[in-house]
Amino acid sequence: MSVARAQLLRGRPLVAATLVAGALVAWIVTVERMRGMDAGPGTDLGGLGWYVGIWTTMMAAMMLPSALPMVVLFSRVSRERARRGFAELVPSWLFVAGYLAVWTAYGLVAYGIYRAVIAAGTEWLAWDRAGPYVAGAALAAAGLYELTPLKDVCLRHCRSPLHFLLHDWRKGRLGAFRMGAEHGAFCVGCCWGLMLALFALGVMSLFWMAVVAAVILAEKLAPAGDRLTRLFAVALVALGVWVAAAPASVPGLVEPNSHGADLARMKMMHMKPAPMPARMTHMAPEPAATTPMR
Repeated sequence: MSVARAQLLRGRPLVAATLVAGALVAWIVTVERMRGMDAGPGTDLGGLGWYVGIWTTMMAAMMLPSALPMVVLFSRVSRERARRGFAELVPSWLFVAGYLAVWTAYGLVAYGIYRAVIAAGTEWLAWDRAGPYVAGAALAAAGLYELTPLKDVCLRHCRSPLHFLLHDWRKGRLGAFRMGAEHGAFCVGCCWGLMLALFALGVMSLFWMAVVAAVILAEKLAPAGDRLTRLFAVALVALGVWVAAAPASVPGLVEPNSHGADLARMKMMHMKPAPMPARMTHMAPEPAATTPMR
């Protein structure tokens, strides 16, 4: 059992319950806002204000459960230091705010890249041209990143953060925010490839969002999560090949040129689908044939 998980079991129930409740509320809001908006790879990210709001909510839903051990440890150490008179007690939400701020910054970078690609022209990214190959390559790249030394370093920090809290403690409210941001930076280093996979599969997809969140949770909290990276690497590369070769057969993948993607785009533009013509139940009789006059 990792140090983080052992400390979590002895952690402060109120902090843990509050964080779990926050993640649950974020999931509920995300499902409510994003249901029916999955247009597959290349889904329009909308305006900046709307995107930042939904992205931050998504990150709270996906990342807070895996950050739970770290937040509980921060709360315990903060209270212990305050009890001994070493520093003032600071609320844990400042740590969480710094953590989410870094993920929001990651989302803004992704949004900027998306807008730059749109401005440069995306005809070659059409799904009947290079689209499936680009999405497949992004998934393969995410899988290969799982095997890199940087991924290993960042994942070790996320799984066993006690050393970070004990030796890199920063005093005060600003210090708590900075510590949250530093932990968030390690978390981005650990998971940015998995988020790239989410963009490749459809960033508004609730199905793929849940899959990626489950992978992150397993890597960070499972007893042998650090060993799962190799399995996930193979799975991501294989999924990338599958998407590039036969995207129509991938379960849960909405193709951008499909009817479902068209409905999702209409919903994002607040348009209602055109109603289907009502079936006529009473057909007017055809005129009787008449005998031509002689």
